[in-house]
Amino acid sequence: MQQTAAVAALCLLALPAMAHPGHGDGAGFLAGLAHPFTGIDHLLAMLGVGIWGGQQRRGLAQPATFLGMMLFGALAGMAGLTVPGLETGIAATVVLVGLAIALALAVPNWLAVGLVGIFALAHGNAHGQELPAAAAALGFMLASAILLFAGRFIGQVLAERVLRLAGVALAAAGVVLMGMN
Repeated sequence: MQQTAAVAALCLLALPAMAHPGHGDGAGFLAGLAHPFTGIDHLLAMLGVGIWGGQQRRGLAQPATFLGMMLFGALAGMAGLTVPGLETGIAATVVLVGLAIALALAVPNWLAVGLVGIFALAHGNAHGQELPAAAAALGFMLASAILLFAGRFIGQVLAERVLRLAGVALAAAGVVLMGMN
């Protein structure tokens, strides 16, 4: 029960994302590495995607798709492509992945991979706009992989009841983030 309370408290402390265009100070590897950890929406979404995949005992298609599509979105962002409503869309990914965890949503793998890919495009686009350098991309790809696999581990080891409560907390945090945009 203490784990659930800790997860809920962290999720409800969500602050405005500072990992998006206009907030960056550097564009090197370390800036990219820190990027997914400093934007609560990115942090929660990537952990959430990992948790959902681990909860469903899926293979590696979800994290691999997330990373590949995030890189594609980042390259688009680096090239100057901006997505309207990006901040709200990113917050919505936190809500949706939280709901998927809370409901222990079991969908066909192709659908789960497709959803994760769409989520990743948005997150990647924000990363690419903020840190338009190859060294930064390497950093945020590594950090994202760490978060995805940490979430996957959490999704495989925590009790289903705890995971469902964490999903509710993630969805609630996403709603708060949407209200801040």
